[in-house]
Amino acid sequence: MKTKWIGLALLLVVALGAVGYGWFSHTQQVTEIQGSVGGEKIGLLEDEEVQQILRDRYKLSVEYTREGSMEMVSQDTSGQNFLFPSNQTALELYEQNFGSPKASEIVFNTPLVLYTHTPVAEALKSQGIAGESDGVTTVDMEILTEWIASGKTWADIGLPELYGSISVATTDPVKSNSGNMFAGLLANTLAGGVTSEEDLPEVLPQLQAIFQRLGYMESSSSDLFDQFLKTGMGEKPLIAGYESQLLEFAVQEPETWAQVQEDIVLLYPTPTVWSSHVYIALDDAGAQGAQAFLDEEIQRLAWERHGFRTGWYDAPTDVAQFGVSGS
Repeated sequence: MKTKWIGLALLLVVALGAVGYGWFSHTQQVTEIQGSVGGEKIGLLEDEEVQQILRDRYKLSVEYTREGSMEMVSQDTSGQNFLFPSNQTALELYEQNFGSPKASEIVFNTPLVLYTHTPVAEALKSQGIAGESDGVTTVDMEILTEWIASGKTWADIGLPELYGSISVATTDPVKSNSGNMFAGLLANTLAGGVTSEEDLPEVLPQLQAIFQRLGYMESSSSDLFDQFLKTGMGEKPLIAGYESQLLEFAVQEPETWAQVQEDIVLLYPTPTVWSSHVYIALDDAGAQGAQAFLDEEIQRLAWERHGFRTGWYDAPTDVAQFGVSGS
């Protein structure tokens, strides 16, 4: 009889152990979610601490494909759990094409800015189009737009070493948010306010002429920014991008930044436009990611390491901490 009870006890222990192991395995299971993201967010997604928080707290791992914001909301989304474009216009376009998503959240914000080199910035200041106040350099978009539309040359503003007419290099506005936003900023400036449908017959031909002169345009803001850093003033004197790109670069590449920081200037256009990076969940698994990226610790890392403004934690969002000239 005693042997029988011992056998039953062992059987019970084994059974409970199997149940416990199954429960433990389930609680440790990590769900992989896949989606398309703007190139400017790749540094954040590859941040090992961010990945660990997603894995440990939310049992998520994120796999991504880099695509322009306008592209990702205009094509088949089969097999994806989320999209992570760079503005709410992309969300509106998604809703027009596919209907309401499972969920959507604005996760980060960052202003659209212009990047240039010190000689160009000094020339703009000498012409009265740019000015510095409290360490922040701004540029008057009304005057700049007038220069671009009229074909004013770099030589006209004291930069004969630069070829051709004044322009701002952007990403392709059909594919990428930063180019799309800059096109909108130009359109509003040309219209003397917020562009309406009535303004299009006059504004659209001018806008098309401006972008046609640019020639080939990158489809990703990260590619354009890399080219700006690598090719120098002669190739790309002035580009449009996100504030977060240079702030992230200063943190992630401190040695390289120390070598080039005297040459690169960050300009804030007036009026300033903001890019709202909206996470679009396509299904239940994707919806888990929407909440995870609002995690307070991820929000803090998004600012301190990657330059995205969040406002979700009790810390100052003072860009002076990045040591970026013109910011």
